[in-house]
Amino acid sequence: MRANSTINRAERRVALLVAGCFFMEMLDGTIVTTSAPKIAHALHVSPGSIALVITAYLVTLALLIPLSGWMAARFGGRATFLAAITIFMLASAGCAASASFPQLVAMRVLQGVGGAMMVPVGRLLVLSRAEPSNLIRLTAVLVWPGLVAPVVAPLIGGLITTYANWHWLFLINLPLGALALTVAARIVHPAPLGQPGRLDVTGLILAALGLGGLTFGADLLAARHVNGSLTLGISLPALGLLVLTVRHLLRTDAPLVDLRLTRIHTFRSALTGSVFHFTAMNAAPFLAPLLFEQVFGWGAVKAGSMVLFIFVGNVGAKTVTTFIYSRLGFRRVLLASTVTLALSLILLGVVTTTIPLSLLALILLLSGIGRSVGATGYSTVVFSDVPQVEMRHANALFLTVQQLAASWGVAAGAVALRLGTPIGRLFGARADDPHAAYTVALVLVGCIALLASATALRMHPNSGDALRGQHAPAPAPVQTADL
Repeated sequence: MRANSTINRAERRVALLVAGCFFMEMLDGTIVTTSAPKIAHALHVSPGSIALVITAYLVTLALLIPLSGWMAARFGGRATFLAAITIFMLASAGCAASASFPQLVAMRVLQGVGGAMMVPVGRLLVLSRAEPSNLIRLTAVLVWPGLVAPVVAPLIGGLITTYANWHWLFLINLPLGALALTVAARIVHPAPLGQPGRLDVTGLILAALGLGGLTFGADLLAARHVNGSLTLGISLPALGLLVLTVRHLLRTDAPLVDLRLTRIHTFRSALTGSVFHFTAMNAAPFLAPLLFEQVFGWGAVKAGSMVLFIFVGNVGAKTVTTFIYSRLGFRRVLLASTVTLALSLILLGVVTTTIPLSLLALILLLSGIGRSVGATGYSTVVFSDVPQVEMRHANALFLTVQQLAASWGVAAGAVALRLGTPIGRLFGARADDPHAAYTVALVLVGCIALLASATALRMHPNSGDALRGQHAPAPAPVQTADL
């Protein structure tokens, strides 16, 4: 099939629906940050305690995403997807109606349950039956909310907090969820996903504890005041549990998530590269507003408005993503996009307050383009050589890694910023110079993006050619990983 084949109407509608659900989920995960003081005051707790409201949601997502593929196969993709939207809506209403802090945390956990099933199952319904030549276009539709939501969430949260009250942070999900539920009931009619087999309870428990602990540890690292003993006390056992999880999943006959997929060279390379790319990608919206407010002395509105140029780059790149991957191939474009992201982050670190706004906007625009093109590429090529019968495992594994990278991105930005002051002193910066800390932090995060470039270089030149409608003389090999 040619690379320029069109997506049929049903595929496009379902993809747009899932993308809308993804945006709702991502927005809900980050919008609370700007309203933390008001929520804390209303519920009679300290502002720092509100971090648990965000953490509870993110940890629940990490806990349950690996289960999503089994649930969809066991109970049906349509039923699971509709139930997930319903749970998310009800939990949102519960969050808005919460009269105490424990109630709000409990409702956020329930929201995470809905979100952990809603988006992974929705993506699986789109990707599992897609024609290979349409995968780039469909993935471009599915990826954009993950790029846009973290950028616009602070601005939307600030507007709601300023002109309404914190309850509307959650109430806005009700009309959006109701619309999604109505549309989904009419257009989502997927084919069966196959027999899931028995549930790997041991794998689920190990993965949940390990992933949840690691996400919580990353959140603790991102906090303003880090409790080192608590962070290590949670993160180190979580890493140990993940080692046990990997060992179990590789040895059991019917694993929760089949790690044997890493035998596929393209899947393994893209998964590794996506870890670095998504980590660096999620650090940029965290560091940029802080740089503008604390170093440039801008107000929150001006800083938030400037960061929107990342959003412009994200959206603008979507118009050409399919074309450039189809013409130039995944390896070359992924290399270019990750290098672009890395250089834009490094340039952002060295700019001064005298830089013209137009030039600063161009740097942020390039950062958005690098984020967008790279995220679409990794989210597409990772599935290029995966057999259809293994798609639910591949989807769950990739989304788990993506969710972890979202947490690691903010944590990496926070840790890099803390390292910025002592490293800056080694290069002669003054101890009271905040700019030096941000320069070091953004250069370090840029180096993380360059690690993604290194993995792109190791990809086979023909990786993903089947998605481009090409018939390469030497297809991307399936290699056995040294596991």
